Amino acid sequence: MKRILILMSDTGGGHRASADALRDAFNERYATQLHVDMVDLWLDHTPPPLNRAPMGYRFLVDDLPWLYKFIYAVGENPQTTEPLLATASRLLSRPISRVIRQYSPDLILSVHPLMQCIPWRVLKRMKRDIPFVTVVTDLINVHPVWYDRNVTLCFVPSQAAYNLALKAGLQPEQLRLHGLPIRPAFGRPQRPKAEIRRELGMLPDAPAVLIVSGGEGMGRIGEVAQAVDQRLAVDGQGRGKPAGQQVVVCGRNQRLEEDLRAWPWSIPTLVKGYVNNIWDWMAACDCVISKAGPGTIAEALALGLPVLVVGYIPGQETANVLYVLKNGVGVYNDDPRQVAEIISGWFGPERDVMAQFAERARHLGRSNATSQIVDDIAALLQQQGDAPRCFSGQNRRRRASVHPGAEAGRWQSS
Repeated sequence: MKRILILMSDTGGGHRASADALRDAFNERYATQLHVDMVDLWLDHTPPPLNRAPMGYRFLVDDLPWLYKFIYAVGENPQTTEPLLATASRLLSRPISRVIRQYSPDLILSVHPLMQCIPWRVLKRMKRDIPFVTVVTDLINVHPVWYDRNVTLCFVPSQAAYNLALKAGLQPEQLRLHGLPIRPAFGRPQRPKAEIRRELGMLPDAPAVLIVSGGEGMGRIGEVAQAVDQRLAVDGQGRGKPAGQQVVVCGRNQRLEEDLRAWPWSIPTLVKGYVNNIWDWMAACDCVISKAGPGTIAEALALGLPVLVVGYIPGQETANVLYVLKNGVGVYNDDPRQVAEIISGWFGPERDVMAQFAERARHLGRSNATSQIVDDIAALLQQQGDAPRCFSGQNRRRRASVHPGAEAGRWQSS
């Protein structure tokens, strides 16, 4: 049984969600051939104070977005990042080497921008020649640090990300364009909405909106939910039934969850914390309100749901807003009252507008991206038994030039 080590870090929920999706897909499709370990390399295996860096991510994004944008922009300059990455790889050589020896992987897979450059350099010092794969989890604005020319394969989610990879010096034979990895459940046939709603405790016949803002529950989703509640309550007066219902997913933001559970809602509202079946909640709803997180956008499109974007992380998620608008799968508005007006229209006189957004979303969604990624990686591992092993980027690219998809069937579980 071959061993895969997935490297991630909990800086926002998207990296963990992508890692979870890949792990689940490997376990579903190659359970008897591949063993998968997933490690938060930064939080669990680096010394203090470095291991506390992920905890500052939410503080920067929520409270000091201007500083986060500045740091993000400065990091786009290779003259700044290269010396820092080289220094970090030397400082972290011992703990990263310990992790690699502990898990003894046959392939390493990174789903975080800092999890390929540094570990690959440590691997080189250890003289360990194993395939190294990057799965990019940003949709459009992809930071240059994602792209390491030494990787065996780099999976990108969009044509824009593909073009940036070429500009960064990766070769076409190193690149695969399949889409963003999302949980395998998003690619399965969906049951009728009314059936899912009954199971989840929702009204079976009232239009529904899902309000979510990533695994950390960032942004103004509480204000948005309250504004939607007030507007739909007015719409429902005199009808004898609610004009709509909403589900608010607060992620790991316990304070937000507690505050919203105590709110006197006027329309049917379910407040949830972190959920392990987000695909069911999405499938039960007619549209999604979210910040411009790439994972949430990809999940919504996979289910054919319009997206109402209410915020974004400067720099990192800016282009995701344009992606939604350019492809006609949703709208952007960061004013809670105006957001509520849009939902009121979608659930009432402008329902055909929501339907048009939904149709375009269905055409744009890539529900099978995760299975294509894991099939290519499984095929790459299968090839390793027949290929000469030589530790150099040139030989890595030569081995990767044979598209692995043709070999996937030799390993896939029945």
